[in-house]
Amino acid sequence: MEHIEEERVADRMNSEPAIFKGCSTTELLAIALIATVFWLPTSLLISALFGAITMGLGATGVGVVATVVISSSIFQKIKNGKPDGFYQQRTRIWLSERKFISSRLVLRSGSWYLGRTNCA
Repeated sequence: MEHIEEERVADRMNSEPAIFKGCSTTELLAIALIATVFWLPTSLLISALFGAITMGLGATGVGVVATVVISSSIFQKIKNGKPDGFYQQRTRIWLSERKFISSRLVLRSGSWYLGRTNCA
């Protein structure tokens, strides 16, 4: 009986639960992926200059962990008191203003013309 009740509660969730410092699993994975893409070549290049390439892998691990902790703290401050998906919409708006993507959001402000006249 308890197992069925737990399934019902899990079905009612509207968004992903916060796992670490207010970030969901998807957000943490995205941060870790971006950090790895940055830190792996950077650390390997710097460690190759010093002649210890294997040290670059350790530096990559430290850099990724530090980036995840710092980025999740920043996201926690951004998300504080905001609705779900707020920063995602702000990012889409920022990218559409700079013509990187086309936005599906209505960004026009002002009065709207309906194309009708007041004919009697």
